[in-house]
Amino acid sequence: MKSCSKCLLPETHETIEYNESGECNICNQHKFKNEKIDWENKDKEFFEILDQYKSKHPYDCIVPFSGGKDSVFTLYKLAHEMKLKCLVVSFDHSFFRPKLIENRTKIFKKLGVDVITFTPNWKIVQKLMLETFLRKGDFCWHCHSGIFAYPMQVAIKEKVPLVIWGEPQAEYTAYYSYEDTLNQNEEVNEERFNKFVNLGISADDMYYMLNDKNLDKRDLAPYVYPSEDELKNLNFRSICLGSYFPWDVKKQVALIKEELGWEEDLNAGIPPEYSYEKVECQMQGIRDYIKYIKRGSGRTAHLSAIDLRNGRINKNKAKNNIKKYDGKKPANLDLFLKAVGLTEKEFNKIVKTHTVFPANVDPEKLEKGKPLHDSNYWDKSAPMERSYTEKKLNNFNFKK
Repeated sequence: MKSCSKCLLPETHETIEYNESGECNICNQHKFKNEKIDWENKDKEFFEILDQYKSKHPYDCIVPFSGGKDSVFTLYKLAHEMKLKCLVVSFDHSFFRPKLIENRTKIFKKLGVDVITFTPNWKIVQKLMLETFLRKGDFCWHCHSGIFAYPMQVAIKEKVPLVIWGEPQAEYTAYYSYEDTLNQNEEVNEERFNKFVNLGISADDMYYMLNDKNLDKRDLAPYVYPSEDELKNLNFRSICLGSYFPWDVKKQVALIKEELGWEEDLNAGIPPEYSYEKVECQMQGIRDYIKYIKRGSGRTAHLSAIDLRNGRINKNKAKNNIKKYDGKKPANLDLFLKAVGLTEKEFNKIVKTHTVFPANVDPEKLEKGKPLHDSNYWDKSAPMERSYTEKKLNNFNFKK
C-alpha cells in the first residue's frame, strides 16, 4: 500500500490524500498548525467567548468527560487553571476499565466538580453494537453517538449553553482542517455529528433498522442529537479547546500525571511507551483489531504518525513498533463475541465485507496478543441471546 513519506499512514486511512512529495494532508495540517496559526490571538479569542457565558448561567460550561487523557486535561485546564464552574457530563458506554473508574473518582474529588453520568440500557446497547457492526464494520455507534448527543441534551435541560470538548478532529483526520481556524473554528455541532460521528445513521434510522417489536422508540433517546431550534434558543456554542490552544498529548499527559495523579493503563496492541492512550475502554483493542483487518493499519501506526510529525521518533523506530504491535488478535476478543452473540468465524466474515481497498489482511493468520492485566475483573455477564444474532445474520448480505 502507498503510505505517507513523513508519518507512514497508509492510503486506507480515512480522509487521507498525498501531495506530489508524498506527504499526507494530515501532516500538512500539522505543519500549518505549528507555523501559521497565531496561538496568542486564538487564546484571546477563547477568553472572549468565555466572557459571553461566564457567571450568566447555572454553570459556566459543560465538559463532556470519559476520564481519558484528553478529557482530563480539558477539565483541568477549565476547572483548575481558568477557575470555571464546570458541569461534567459523562456517557458511560458500559466498558469503563477499573483503573479508569479510579482515575475519575480521584480527579472529580481533587478538582471539586459536579458530575452527571449516564449509563444506557445494556440490552439495547448489545443490539446497537451488533447492528452497526454488521452494517458498518464498527460496533461503536452507541458510544460515539451517545458521547456527542447526550451532553447536548444535558445542555438544554440544565440551560448551560457553552460546551467545551478537547482536541479538534483536525488533529487526526481531514474532515476538518487547522486552516479553517483562520476563519471559522471547528464547531462540534450537528453537521459534524452527521458527517462522521454517527456513521451516517441517525437514531430514527437505527430504530427502523433494528426492526424490533420489543424496542420502544424512547430507547433510542440518548442517541438523538437535539434539534437546531432547541440549541439556537439556548444560544449554544460547542467548541474544541484544541482550536484555541495548541494540542500536545505528551506534554498534557505529563501535566495531568503530576498535577492530578492521573494513572496510565496500557491497552491491547499498543507499545508500553503509549500506555496513556485509550485507557478508558475494554473494547478498544477489538476496535483497533477490526480497523487493522479493514484498513491494514492499527493503533500503533496512528500513534507513531503523531510522534513522527512531532519529531519524537524516527521512521525505523516507528516501523519496528508497527510491525511488533499492530495486527495482534486481542486476548479479550471472546468477550466481545459473547456480548453480540457471534462466533469468531462469523466475526471475521463480517469484518472482511468492510475491507478498504487495497488492504488485504487474513485474520486467520494473525497472532494472538497477551491478555490485559485487568481483564479478569471485567464484567462477563449477560451475553447476547444467540437466537437474536442468528436472525440478524440470516438477513445480512455477505456479498464480499
